[in-house]
Amino acid sequence: MHVPRIRPLIAAAALGAVASLAATPTAEANPPIKHVFVISLENENAGTTFGPSSAAPYLAHTLTAQGAFVPNYYGIGHASLDNYIAMVSGQAPNLQTQADCQDYTDFAGTYVPGAPNGQAIGTGCVYPAGVQTIANQLQARGLDWRGYMEDMGNSPPAPGTCRHPALNGQDTTQAARPNDAYAARHDPFVYFHSIIDDVANCSAHVVPLTNLPGDLASHAASPSYSFITPNLCHDGHDAVCAKAGEKGGLAGIDEFLSAWVPRIMVSPGYSDGGLLAIVFDESASDNTACCGEQAGPNSPLPGIGGPGGGRTGAVFLSPYIAPGTTVATALNHYSLLRSFEDLFGLSPLGFAGTPGLATLGPDVFTRPGGLPPARPPVRHVRHRSRRCRTIRRVTRVHTRHGVRRRVVRVRSCAPVKHRQHRHQRPQHRADSRKRARA
Repeated sequence: MHVPRIRPLIAAAALGAVASLAATPTAEANPPIKHVFVISLENENAGTTFGPSSAAPYLAHTLTAQGAFVPNYYGIGHASLDNYIAMVSGQAPNLQTQADCQDYTDFAGTYVPGAPNGQAIGTGCVYPAGVQTIANQLQARGLDWRGYMEDMGNSPPAPGTCRHPALNGQDTTQAARPNDAYAARHDPFVYFHSIIDDVANCSAHVVPLTNLPGDLASHAASPSYSFITPNLCHDGHDAVCAKAGEKGGLAGIDEFLSAWVPRIMVSPGYSDGGLLAIVFDESASDNTACCGEQAGPNSPLPGIGGPGGGRTGAVFLSPYIAPGTTVATALNHYSLLRSFEDLFGLSPLGFAGTPGLATLGPDVFTRPGGLPPARPPVRHVRHRSRRCRTIRRVTRVHTRHGVRRRVVRVRSCAPVKHRQHRHQRPQHRADSRKRARA
């Protein structure tokens, strides 16, 4: 009786399938991003920011030409705070975060790990310790992160790091002051007990913007994840700044970006696998949504008057993005969080785990190999002028047949000494000639 060789055939088929899968490039393959920088700006419609007559030409024209422009990037709600919280945790808006948490209240409700869509159920500002952020995820993986907040340390004796209102007290940073335009509601990290309860750790990671230049100076000092928040003037929130002479609105945004983006792009961390995302928290007058955004359990309308935070547009810059890229895919803050988690090999948090959610992909990373290696500088050798002449030398040679003359021609070259013009001659020569005449 013949027994068919089933196992070897199955094994061969399996190996063939694996080889076929390995040979097929996947759309999910990501470039080796090592350092992510996020600059979060405020309250503008995409058509205003990126239109032909934009008041922010550096952002609208220069930066879009250098990287990837995503015209269909959306906020997830109104007003500001719920968008910032979504960017780092995937938590949907609740009634208090939609109102920008005028009082810094504890979250009243429940959170159960593994709950549907990873959402805490209730309302409030400071989320329970069990609610994680991308900062917690990175630190658990041994990767560094930092939040850089402009003006954070400008009002002693208020803390210069990890600054937030007293728990269940009024938020006094809602309005800018001439020398302090820090807004706690634009600093997402201080709304999580998983961060603020460890004061030393929070103080080491939520720091003033003035710390950024030192961290940009070396590859080792650059965090894996940097979240940068300008003050209320420079993020465009205030059209008229509290400090006299400062530009607000889109002009203030452009001034801030033109000062900081070049510094980031020449830093060692950005040059070696960097990605810079420039996003807006919400639109000025739009409450539409994209990407199958769900309302969440705590507010029926994330956009208050509609399903989302409206279309804001965004720009991404990286050595792995070809200049002049335009991306048709619609993305939102949950997409942004999921993209960063994918890049660092982290599990998606909250609504970042929505099945089928669009993320940064090959349509954004249009230069998979990164920048070509820099060519070594060409060394230009300066050739000195030389003057050559042929010298005819005659010698006498004694032979057994008598004395004979031998003519030898020798070519001799020497550098040319350029004659100095009269006005370039040393002064002592002119003085000696005057004495000789006397």
